[in-house]
Amino acid sequence: MNLYIEEVEPTKALATFLADLRYEDLPQPVIERTKELFLDWLASALAGRSARPVQILERLAAHMGPADGPSEILVSRRRTSPLFAALVNGAASHIVEQDDVQNEAVFHPGTVVFPAVLAGAQDIGAPGRDLLLAAVVGYEAGVRVGAFLGRSHYRVFHTTGTAGTLGAAAGVAHLLKADPQVMIHALGSAGTQAAGLWEFLRDAADSKQLHTAKAAADGLLAAYLARDGFTGARHILEGKQGMAAGMSSDADPRKLTAGLGERWAVLETSFKFHASCRHTHPSADALLQALQEHQLTAERIAHIRAHVHQAAIDVLGPVNDARTVHQAKFSMGFVLALIALYQQAGIGEFTEEALQDPRIREVLGRVEMVFDPEIDAAYPRQWIGKVEVETTDGEVFTSRVDIPKGDPGNILTRAELEDKARRLAAYRQGASAEEIEALITLAWTLENQADIRDLLPREELA
Repeated sequence: MNLYIEEVEPTKALATFLADLRYEDLPQPVIERTKELFLDWLASALAGRSARPVQILERLAAHMGPADGPSEILVSRRRTSPLFAALVNGAASHIVEQDDVQNEAVFHPGTVVFPAVLAGAQDIGAPGRDLLLAAVVGYEAGVRVGAFLGRSHYRVFHTTGTAGTLGAAAGVAHLLKADPQVMIHALGSAGTQAAGLWEFLRDAADSKQLHTAKAAADGLLAAYLARDGFTGARHILEGKQGMAAGMSSDADPRKLTAGLGERWAVLETSFKFHASCRHTHPSADALLQALQEHQLTAERIAHIRAHVHQAAIDVLGPVNDARTVHQAKFSMGFVLALIALYQQAGIGEFTEEALQDPRIREVLGRVEMVFDPEIDAAYPRQWIGKVEVETTDGEVFTSRVDIPKGDPGNILTRAELEDKARRLAAYRQGASAEEIEALITLAWTLENQADIRDLLPREELA
């Protein structure tokens, strides 16, 4: 496989690499990691069952989409068109905040790429290995576009909604056998639809799920249109009126092409250990380490100071008084209070009852975030966790974690991923014990599956 260099127009170079990539080009570790990411996404989607925003989108799909179709809505077991399956599955997999994240791009690739490529693969009857390859293509596109758009983009735009649209488009376009020119048009139509603003955090609005739903569906739409000759902007990324021009002040075109064929986005993607916004994880890990090393209890803690990068303040800062479970996942105080009280902040700790728990409210009142220049300088390539814990008897302990749990270098094992999948599937009865075991087996043998059109039974769950 040829490597692509920066001197070529970056959109063209990226599109050519994506279109030309073949399964035989993939190193075995890339294939294995993509299977792990698929299982992690699938379980996250099942955990979104019965969530109110997902139910609303399901009703929309039932009203505006076909009564049947080739693609699965995982949470309801209904069949519909690829477009509406991608829409609902994209929302469902981003509900419980357990889907994967790529650090440098500050981007959740799985929740937009997999809904789109699964819907497309089921539509055309593609085998498992084609799904894996399409997912790798989608991750490469989305992660590189997110990194290209830079930190300035993330201050206002939810990168998963913006870069994610291009990731979904690239993955589906590859499934549809796009050549480099068709891939360029798919990226162009995806980029002109890309959207997603952070303002929703202040209101606890449902927009985050709309971002992933639309990114997956709009990316799929762009790919299908491009297949049939619909054209898109050829320089959607770096053009004078393209994405960087309107959405970034620090875009770096080199990040679109650097290391193509040598670095792989899936190998640089993290699994989420805690069921909360990724910006809380480094501090949560550091606090957990302090609790264990110094045998601290919540009652002994007088004050917790979380040292963070600026983006954490930008995203978490607006959440001063969490009133919904989803909003609580974006509260540093709430997450660290759960760690202090229960030694974990998993899917089972974020409940309606927890929102009213006076113990949690008391501990979260002792938490503050402070900007740390060293941590900010390392971000987003490295997400460092550092907390200072002051006890009621005047002791001060500092705890630091350089590689949070779930990051490459501190990755979840397959046993841990299977355990996480089982817990996610059991949440809201997303799947039975027998069903999730069958899905785990399928994930580990995905490249050998001739047909992936029936992941789950068609009937409704009881």
